[in-house]
Amino acid sequence: MSPLRAAMPRPTPVDAQGARDEAPESVRTRALDRAPVVHYACKYAPVELLAGYGAVCEPVTYEADSFEEADRLAHPNLCGFGKSLISYALRDDVHALVLTSCCDVMRRVYDVLEAERCLDFLFLVDLPHLTGPAERRRLEAELRRLASAWEGFTGASFDVGRALASFEPPVARQDARVTLLGAHGPDSLLEAAAEAFDVPVENLTCTGGRRVVSPPARLGRVPRQRPCHEACDAQVPGPDPMDAFVQWYAGALLDQVPCLRMADVERRSEQIGTAGQRGIVYHTMKFCDYYGFEYLSVSADSPVPMLKVETDGTRQSAGQLSTRLKAFDETLVGMTDQMRFSAGDGPVYVMGVDSGSTSTDAVVVDGEGTVVASVILPTGSKATESARKAIEQVLEKAGISRDQVTLAVATGYGRDSIPDMDTSITEITCHARGAHALAPEAMTIVDIGGQDSKVIKLDRDGGVVNFVMNDKCAAGTGRFLEMMARTMELPLDEFCRQGLEWKKDVKISSMCTVFAESEVVSLVADDTPVPDIIHGLDRSVASKIRSLAKRVKAEPPYLMTGGVANNEGVVAAIGEALGAPVTTSEDSQLCGALGAALLGLEALD
Repeated sequence: MSPLRAAMPRPTPVDAQGARDEAPESVRTRALDRAPVVHYACKYAPVELLAGYGAVCEPVTYEADSFEEADRLAHPNLCGFGKSLISYALRDDVHALVLTSCCDVMRRVYDVLEAERCLDFLFLVDLPHLTGPAERRRLEAELRRLASAWEGFTGASFDVGRALASFEPPVARQDARVTLLGAHGPDSLLEAAAEAFDVPVENLTCTGGRRVVSPPARLGRVPRQRPCHEACDAQVPGPDPMDAFVQWYAGALLDQVPCLRMADVERRSEQIGTAGQRGIVYHTMKFCDYYGFEYLSVSADSPVPMLKVETDGTRQSAGQLSTRLKAFDETLVGMTDQMRFSAGDGPVYVMGVDSGSTSTDAVVVDGEGTVVASVILPTGSKATESARKAIEQVLEKAGISRDQVTLAVATGYGRDSIPDMDTSITEITCHARGAHALAPEAMTIVDIGGQDSKVIKLDRDGGVVNFVMNDKCAAGTGRFLEMMARTMELPLDEFCRQGLEWKKDVKISSMCTVFAESEVVSLVADDTPVPDIIHGLDRSVASKIRSLAKRVKAEPPYLMTGGVANNEGVVAAIGEALGAPVTTSEDSQLCGALGAALLGLEALD
């Protein structure tokens, strides 16, 4: 199958007589009324070559609302970036796309799009994965092939001046910044990072890290023709500007800091620990293992803090992504260094409200940090309404009015939906501060809430050293246990109690909630004692926590927070999995709200 299809129009409507409403040439002309836009999906895409023809090149950072059409055309296990590319190419406003054979997914995307005939121009650059002389010559040939195809499609001529003017000098940054590394950075990641961090964000992902060296001055002085002799007026062709440019350009493209698909990736270490780098957000893409393996390698001895995030090519996890990034920002700069508020003249009361998926918790502390009042309410279907009720009740219990509250701090997933709050802090930072107040000796927090689970490693002062979250599925969360209790037709408190009466180990092999439910149904059908089944479920939750704990190099003493801390069977199973006791507090479920209130108190002048 040829990696070229130029001047191939989208299918157009057919009338009753079978004649097309528009000719192929008119489709192409309409697409090229203005400077043609070429979309690309790889740092090795020959952007500057196409700029020499007057093309405008734009990277694809698109995220689809759903992959229904991409899943129909390709395999469901195609990585999220591949599905995003297919979804993007199917849009009516996308006419030209240049891909590279950097991985098998890009080849598959090309095959799908070629079969669909949905683009006016589609080209696959066969990218060498080595950088030696033979590979450079091979890439030169590919660049000439692309140039020929583009000339045939547009009728444009190459202008070396335009090509040279399109280069951006790859100046090494030394300013304070956060660096994005790893797999392709989609819109949601770029937007969330820009909003979350108080310093600039540097995009060095596989699609954002284009760092092509500046061209030599000689390329701008290539003569087109020269006299054959001083006494002769005849002219002979001089060096072709295109040839000279391509000969140099192929090597410049291959000499970039390599993506992980190249054969020699040793230079990738140059991107870690550079001057001014405050932290690294390492991004992986669902169903792409390459960058996950690199993260495990580089995170072990990274000289700067590093956070791993994963996306799937859609915007469905944008909220969780924002929470992770903002929490990472808070660990980099220190929360109380970010916000300062006036304490005013009267008595000090600070209110913290934690809006979670299952419960909404509120705490009021006085100027000494003593808890004056607290409430825990079910969140229900409306987070804003449950927060309003929690605030109303906690103020009533404290015997104060809203006007007497010096500072109100929101946290939790619903923190941005709570009206009339003075500021907000992520639940990661708030749980760390609250846990340090409840158990100053704790070095690791295990927090299991309704829709996620977290392991947070602390320093001696209760600051966040590292954290990891499971918020992609219900596995290992309170929701998982609730669903299993419902499957076994037990009230949740009875489910927790019976789990302590187990006699025999039962293994629940699947962490997926759906598959685990099927296992439970089968065990019930086999007359397996209910307490043994529940203990097996507790151990499956503990197994998930153990995996998270390894990623942050957790160490005892452990403190468990969140609503699941009230489940003694889960607490015991986690302690067994971690090889050390896990303590709880009677106020474990209030940990987030308490931390929010205490951080607010510390921010008062």
